[in-house]
Amino acid sequence: MPDMDVLLRRAPVIPVLMIDRIDDALPIAAALVAGGLPVLEVTLRTPAALESIRLMRQIPGAIVGAGTVLNAAQLHGAQNAGASFIVSPGLTTPLARAAAAAEIDFLPGVANAADIMAGLDLGLDHFKFFPAEAIGGLKALQAYASVFRNVRFCPTGGISPASAPDWLAEDAVLCVGGSWLVPPGPVDPAGIRSRAADAAALI
Repeated sequence: MPDMDVLLRRAPVIPVLMIDRIDDALPIAAALVAGGLPVLEVTLRTPAALESIRLMRQIPGAIVGAGTVLNAAQLHGAQNAGASFIVSPGLTTPLARAAAAAEIDFLPGVANAADIMAGLDLGLDHFKFFPAEAIGGLKALQAYASVFRNVRFCPTGGISPASAPDWLAEDAVLCVGGSWLVPPGPVDPAGIRSRAADAAALI
């Protein structure tokens, strides 16, 4: 299993996916991977999430993780479903310790210097900067990066195809999370693959 640094360098954008219908899981994953985005985050916001993770792992090349993981019970459920990594909106000591005990890659959300310092104390140095645009945007991240020089980020929240290149130009940013790859409504594999290819080209 790759470590978080390797994982975040696989592609410039990690699709952040909220899947309502289990039948949509395979076509979404196949289109994203075909477009050049192999690392997929399925948020645990719908009843279909865990089964979607199980199914999406079948797509060759797909690296599927669980997002919106809030506690150890959800972590274990995601791991049992085959998640290769977990992402949380924030950082808590119990969740960080559960991830370490489970030996699963963990990307916790941080929003300020205290969060980053708490993560460093727990042995972490890769974080989701969330919600990126709402907490000061790129200027805020650059301020934190100038202080925490060995920390690397995946900003998520409010990032668009237009703003992603500016974020990716920052040395401390390894990738961004994007929810624009799969818009709400009927699944359009050709459209998803096209958007994924455009996102993959941002590297």
